[in-house]
Amino acid sequence: MPYVTPSHPAPPRRRGGRRSRFLSALAAALTLATGAALVPQATEAQAAETQGVEAQAAEAQAAGTQATEAQAADTQAVETQAAPRTAAALERVANFGPNPGALTMYVHRPAALPAGAPVVVALHGCTQSAQLYADNSGLTTFADRHGFLLVHAETTTANNANKCFNWFQPGDNRRGQGEAASIRQMVAHAATAYGTDPARVQVTGLSAGGAMTSVLLAAYPEVFAAGAVVAGIPYGCGVDVVSAFSCMSPGTDRTPAAWAQSVRDAHPGYTGPWPRGAVWHGDNDPTVVPRNADELRDQWTAVHGLGQTPSRTSTLGPDNTRRSEYVTADGRTAVEVNKVPGIGHGTPVAPGTGPEQCGATGTQHFIASICSSYWITKFFGLDGTVTEPPTEPPVDPPTEPAACWTASTYEHVRAGRATTTGGYAYAKGSSQNLGLYNTFVTRTLKESPPGHYTIATGSCP
Repeated sequence: MPYVTPSHPAPPRRRGGRRSRFLSALAAALTLATGAALVPQATEAQAAETQGVEAQAAEAQAAGTQATEAQAADTQAVETQAAPRTAAALERVANFGPNPGALTMYVHRPAALPAGAPVVVALHGCTQSAQLYADNSGLTTFADRHGFLLVHAETTTANNANKCFNWFQPGDNRRGQGEAASIRQMVAHAATAYGTDPARVQVTGLSAGGAMTSVLLAAYPEVFAAGAVVAGIPYGCGVDVVSAFSCMSPGTDRTPAAWAQSVRDAHPGYTGPWPRGAVWHGDNDPTVVPRNADELRDQWTAVHGLGQTPSRTSTLGPDNTRRSEYVTADGRTAVEVNKVPGIGHGTPVAPGTGPEQCGATGTQHFIASICSSYWITKFFGLDGTVTEPPTEPPVDPPTEPAACWTASTYEHVRAGRATTTGGYAYAKGSSQNLGLYNTFVTRTLKESPPGHYTIATGSCP
């Protein structure tokens, strides 16, 4: 089977020797861990590209299109998953201007798009397509409800064998170059072709798309007012395939100042306001480990000149997603971190027709939990509500029960609850020595406040 690993860069194929065998084994192990069910998704994405929507593919099959027995089984499985929903209406933009990154542009335009509408750029994960992301993420629900233009950028296997955005390649993650420049051009085209407001442009994406969201916020801070990184990576982590895998797991620990400098170096001399940032991450993500959510927090709070202790905390939805907000002196939330309990790698969705529901779960990496697109739309300020800055300092809600984890020191480091130096593990926040960094030493850690961990001493639930 070719490399089919969700949200991963594609290992190089031309180099021989020990390094090549190591990367091949690593990719194969990750493939087994995440499951081979992504193969039908790739087939679905190709069908969407060649025939437009799944309904057309179904009509072609009914008209007599023949397939091998295995292909028919795959197609039937995909169609069964997709049956409860209708494919989102996407319009391909054939020529949007300079396209150094060789990407494809699609738009979802509400029936009554107002003049001067906001724009949300949406970036799919690896092995996915614009159509797949539009059909499952729930973003189109809120574009139609609130009247903003969705711009979907799509990459191809010609750019990356796994259809990942190349967030880790210097030729694609720098200002004025490659894929980053192509996406910036899509935003410029949207303003001229659809009359959108250049001052109200946001970006969000899943995994590799989330990492590319970080790229765009750093490289084009004057273009993007805000961004939401879903299961993604901080900007400046990874310069090639090997380091990209290390960024994903076990993650890279840097000081907030070092992370912030990476952002400033992306656009030297920039003196304007920095984009606001939201982070969404499953606290059981084995692919892009939860440490990345904390490093993203460190990066963007430092960019905004804020500390890493939240101004206020709360919980969202029936699953008690834990939200931490970092608020500026004028009362605006510059950074927020949302940790979704119990889920792995993917976009949190909540299928249904309620006001806070969205998305579909018939495809890998769209996980039933909470409608992240509802809250992202709200964070972007696109839900029609106007929030006045508070006249009093923010007040924390009642303290939530402390969250506790019992795991080996190795797992604590992988999950971002601890760091490692000199063969020992240290709790994040308190810096308490947890003992040797290995799979045999087990400790129970308590998180209170968010991002601050101490060794539990009988006070955990």
